[in-house]
Amino acid sequence: MPKKIRIPTPLRKLTNNEELVEVNAPTVGEAIAELQSRFPGIAERLVDERGEVRRFVNVYVNEEDIRFLKNRETPLKDGDEVSIIPAIAGG
Repeated sequence: MPKKIRIPTPLRKLTNNEELVEVNAPTVGEAIAELQSRFPGIAERLVDERGEVRRFVNVYVNEEDIRFLKNRETPLKDGDEVSIIPAIAGG
């Protein structure tokens, strides 16, 4: 059973308007790499030049922030749902 990645509205133009993308990666970092191989350009919006998740991007695995888990090394198991949530600023 694959893992599911929920794509936020601002990034859907890169995923052909797909809201939910299935991946087979064993970690969050590898899931982002798989997204990049399928949807070129998406990784640069999610991670910096060192491969770390950008400060203004929040990534959750089953509603748990990966910053409190193992960041990009957070393991994924079958049926997990990864949510990408860009921070919104304004005033």
